Amino acid sequence: MSYIITIDGPTGSGKSTVSLLLAQRLNYRYLDTGAMYRAVGFAILRAGVDLHNKEEITKICNGLDIKFIHEGDSTKIYLGNEDVTKAIREPVIDLIASNVSALDNVRKVMTTLQKKIGSQGPLVAEGRDMGTVVFPDAQHKFYIDASLEVRVNRRFQERQKRGESISREKVKEDLIKRDHQDMNRHLSPLRPATDAKIIDTTKLSPHQVVEKIIKDIKMNKD
Repeated sequence: MSYIITIDGPTGSGKSTVSLLLAQRLNYRYLDTGAMYRAVGFAILRAGVDLHNKEEITKICNGLDIKFIHEGDSTKIYLGNEDVTKAIREPVIDLIASNVSALDNVRKVMTTLQKKIGSQGPLVAEGRDMGTVVFPDAQHKFYIDASLEVRVNRRFQERQKRGESISREKVKEDLIKRDHQDMNRHLSPLRPATDAKIIDTTKLSPHQVVEKIIKDIKMNKD
């Protein structure tokens, strides 16, 4: 098994920023599994397929060619030859991604692909079930979280930077709804792995979180 570090957590916890910074610091590959489900959601939305049509969704999922292209300090997501990095971050994709990630067939296809990527060398894998389902034998597992208000603020600022016209209350409502879906789905619900180190990022910057993770890894190096 390759050397794998998993980072799980809810929306707004800072896991994406932390995971990318950590991967760059260690010179590991970075796997953004949330982006994979967003790519599936994007493809489903574009195809106009009903979210209850599991057969069609499975067909779409099986036919997708999802690629991560690392360019300098950023990672771009492609569907085939199309750069969908920005498109999959549109608000309309948020709940679609959460809904499709709860479908058994979609999750099986994505989990198989994620495990394949994990077998190809040192990896920082970020998502919601990395330490519990996809890489249960990972050498190091972390679960990062933050207070609801801080997570809402982070998400609100992120969406403002994208030029969206949205209220803070709507962001909070969407985040609470997403949390409920992620934590209560029957398949791979969002929760910390029993052997994960939990880090509260409420009062920490991304760089401070990375330092804590690296310190923990050094202390517990196999």
